[in-house]
Amino acid sequence: MTERISFRLNGEATSVEADPEMPLLYALRGDLGLSNPHFGCGLAQCGACTVHLDGSAIRSCVTPVSAAAGSEITTLAGLGTPEKPHKLQQAWIDEQVPQCGYCINGWIMTAAALLADNPHPSDAEIRAGLTGLKCRCGTHLAVLRAVKRAAAA
Repeated sequence: MTERISFRLNGEATSVEADPEMPLLYALRGDLGLSNPHFGCGLAQCGACTVHLDGSAIRSCVTPVSAAAGSEITTLAGLGTPEKPHKLQQAWIDEQVPQCGYCINGWIMTAAALLADNPHPSDAEIRAGLTGLKCRCGTHLAVLRAVKRAAAA
């Protein structure tokens, strides 16, 4: 049985007609046509599907779309624009973090929530805040430099 589920997506009102238990990720990609977040593992283990739900980083592959009802969902596209990137997006460019680019969504969205809660984290706090994210290209040290750069901006 489907329901109309309304929420705000990157600052704009939207809704989907879906089974309330369907993963939010499927609504964002399938119903709303977004290219980010990504499907990674489907088990909340890699982070590629990370979005913000009312400012908190969540794994959208295991979050039911019904959890978004009446809430604000922010995706990577909602953080900044090519003309005015978010400080983390700019730091990723400046530190030349991307390789394949598949995991960027999870790292930036998780780091953005971390910096919103703790604008000047220590190296240990950055590492702890990013625990559980996966990057097969091995950009972990560049990621740490980019988060530190963004925190200093």
